[in-house]
Amino acid sequence: MQWHARHSNIRLREQWRPGKAEGGTAGLGDMEWRRIGGFRVVMSWPQSGYSRPPAEPRNLRALVAGVAGVLLIVAGAAAVAVTFALQSHAPQPSSDAAGRVGPRAEGPWLRRSAPVSVTIPAIGVQSKLLHLGVTVDGAIQVPSLNTQASDAAWYKYSVTPGQIGASVIEGHVDSYTGPAVFFRLGAVRPGDKIDVALADGVTAVFRVVGVREYLKSDFPAAIIYRAPDYAALRLITCGGAFDSATGHYLSSTVVFASLITSRRNRG
Repeated sequence: MQWHARHSNIRLREQWRPGKAEGGTAGLGDMEWRRIGGFRVVMSWPQSGYSRPPAEPRNLRALVAGVAGVLLIVAGAAAVAVTFALQSHAPQPSSDAAGRVGPRAEGPWLRRSAPVSVTIPAIGVQSKLLHLGVTVDGAIQVPSLNTQASDAAWYKYSVTPGQIGASVIEGHVDSYTGPAVFFRLGAVRPGDKIDVALADGVTAVFRVVGVREYLKSDFPAAIIYRAPDYAALRLITCGGAFDSATGHYLSSTVVFASLITSRRNRG
């Protein structure tokens, strides 16, 4: 038996025996108490046993709130895990794909016509194009990550694809649930074709001349958005490492392309 000693109002008494008690006379009400180190022994438990904690009344509301909290934590951890898993598989531009930011010579051009869709056969992309502007703080607006991650968007304050200048199309690399429209944009290589269907029934055909990755902290906006003297196309998505503290990628992947021809759509 292992003895545990502590002060308490609940005491386990040994068998009494007649005798002189502390400050009193012998009798039925007088009992001796075992003391160890000056403490009264109040209870004992077997060496291999532990007392079960007293049952506490359960509060249904607290129980439900606890379960909900655990589920939220698990969901959040799963979302972070998915993001890291996706980033580890999303292709990034290689150094040999850097190429150029413009063509070697001026090419054809088209009249203004709003873009309808974009197709990139090399990476299996075919998406309608949203027309987006800027946010209230002046940043370029991007598709909703919750409902439009599978759609690319044309920046409506840039020239239309095929006009002289830089036409800009953006899209997400991934979403909360999986790969997004430009998940494989980093796998594009110089020479690949990009088709942009226009509202006037013409498809503008671009050739990729370079694919590069830039830190967002050192993003070359002047190169990306400036108006060159040829019909240019820029495709932009997130890339590089993912910063879990901010929930954003640290870099951007940019595809540079120039117009090489056009064709009239059938029907």
